[in-house]
Amino acid sequence: MNNQLARRKFLGRMAAAGMGLGFPTLIPNVVLGGAGKIPPGSRITMGAIGIGGMGSHDLASFLAQPEVRVVAVCDVKAGARRAAAGMVNRQYQGQDCAVYRDWRELMARPDLDAIYCATPDHWHALISIAAAQCGKDIYCQKPMSVTIAEGREIADAVRRSGIVYQSGTQRRSQLNYRFCTDTARAGRIGKLLRVECRMGGSPGPVSPAITPPPAEIDYELWLGPSPAQPYSDIRVSGAFRFITDYAGGSMTDMGAHYNDIVQMLRPSHLDAPVSYEVRKVRFHEQGLFDTAWGYELVATYEDGLQIHMAEGDKGMRWVGTEGWVDLADEGQVTAHPASLLEDKKLSTHWSVVAPHHRNWLDCVKTRARPVSDAEVAHRSTTLSHAANIALRLGRNLRWDRHAERFVKDDAANCMLARAMRAPWTL
Repeated sequence: MNNQLARRKFLGRMAAAGMGLGFPTLIPNVVLGGAGKIPPGSRITMGAIGIGGMGSHDLASFLAQPEVRVVAVCDVKAGARRAAAGMVNRQYQGQDCAVYRDWRELMARPDLDAIYCATPDHWHALISIAAAQCGKDIYCQKPMSVTIAEGREIADAVRRSGIVYQSGTQRRSQLNYRFCTDTARAGRIGKLLRVECRMGGSPGPVSPAITPPPAEIDYELWLGPSPAQPYSDIRVSGAFRFITDYAGGSMTDMGAHYNDIVQMLRPSHLDAPVSYEVRKVRFHEQGLFDTAWGYELVATYEDGLQIHMAEGDKGMRWVGTEGWVDLADEGQVTAHPASLLEDKKLSTHWSVVAPHHRNWLDCVKTRARPVSDAEVAHRSTTLSHAANIALRLGRNLRWDRHAERFVKDDAANCMLARAMRAPWTL
């Protein structure tokens, strides 16, 4: 029934801004005279939404942070809820982690300072904007949105509310990526000509069996604002990334990271390429997966710097007039000339997330802007969305970064946003 009338109008608009909902206020142990080393008032109470896969990985990292107290977890899958609650309770040697199926009930708790979100991509905008409206800081997994228009809405909501937003583009905070970026920026490979981004691969065509949703999952809530579709196990697995109803394929999965790293090279992180040239693209003619695959595309900035985006073994290469430096996604750095790597001990793996989490938590306390704040993340994510639109149309496009629109192309501009299934709206 319209998702229980949009969960009773989002629980009475959080019961008039979070008052009178009956949730207990968490009092940090340090305030009560406990043995903790954290100064009074610096405890960050957190709720986690979407806690399977990368969500559980990041949850473990947040649980290890001394000032964080995770008090609630939420997932539409019962098994994920149980597992996450078990992680939290083991960490704190208790049994009081609250468990939710519907994220709106967790969001409505007045005792939460911050939210961690690792849902499938099609939920990121609604949850991020709700956090801003509730005044809760948020760390949201990449990509920040499934459309350019959603990204703009998130960035505007964050700016209006003053919350601290961090996108989960953690490679920006890692030693290996910073070394390669600094090497290119310092001119050690000569004039930088291009950055080659190898986005990984895409799965082949598959037509999965259609079955009733198991009792373990609230499939209607999993779908949320996306179109109604028959249930299959593959649809609600990590393969959702290759279905356009929920994500943008390898271009927004790895592109959200790699294009973000390229943006770090620019004089302003708010810069953007002015053109997108499609060199090759394919789409499956049948089956569930409908995002672009086997593609090659070149995005060019106004000063001539190019990003070569293509599927292939994950990694990046910065190419200059006098050499190159390459970073494989598992962490190995190679270079030409090899002397670029002298006295450098680089072994950071992509899964090292603590520095990025640490940056966000520090900013939550100081109210500074984190390294992947909403405006920065929106501009980086726009590169991937614009590239996907060019691939979908199968032709070259020009982009106006000031207007955030394609130049004289109505068909492309119609793809900047898309409708949400009722009753969901931004």
